Amino acid sequence: MSGTSPEERRLPLLILGLGNVLCGDDGLGAAAVWRIQAGYDIPEGVEVLDGGTLGLSLLPWLEDAEKVILVDAIQADTPPGSPVRLAGEDVGPAVAVRLSPHQVGVSDLLDAARWRGRLPDELILLGLVPESLDVSIELSPGVRAGLPGLVARVVEEARRLGFDLVPRRDHAASLPDRPFDRPLPLGL
Repeated sequence: MSGTSPEERRLPLLILGLGNVLCGDDGLGAAAVWRIQAGYDIPEGVEVLDGGTLGLSLLPWLEDAEKVILVDAIQADTPPGSPVRLAGEDVGPAVAVRLSPHQVGVSDLLDAARWRGRLPDELILLGLVPESLDVSIELSPGVRAGLPGLVARVVEEARRLGFDLVPRRDHAASLPDRPFDRPLPLGL
């Protein structure tokens, strides 16, 4: 990947969850980054963001990052809930043809960064194969079961890149899958 020099970059690692939380398993990226934000101490130099379906508005974040881990539902010819990892030059074609419906924006995002000569030095895509992208705020059983493993793979990938996300001592063993899966405080 060609990009700007590390001295010009301001963010060493970006972990970016992608997807639409209103389309079933497409909300996987948001669910994974929420679990990371809620359950881990994030070291300096790492930003963990829910990018949702924001597409090109994420360009400044992508361009300022040296390394990026994208987290999303990824269409593949394997059973729902199966893990998928793509890296480097394999990510661009995958977001153009194998990802969920919102990925036209992700493809445009990567193309824009490439055209501007600002792709991250390292780009990794981690995810699970979705079962359903129908309108729903629920993850399918297979994707729900694979979510903790996906979070562990993101944390391990960050560690491989030199960033140690440490589980919080107060981290509950059973976090809800997404922020809106937990009860709302009284009075809201």
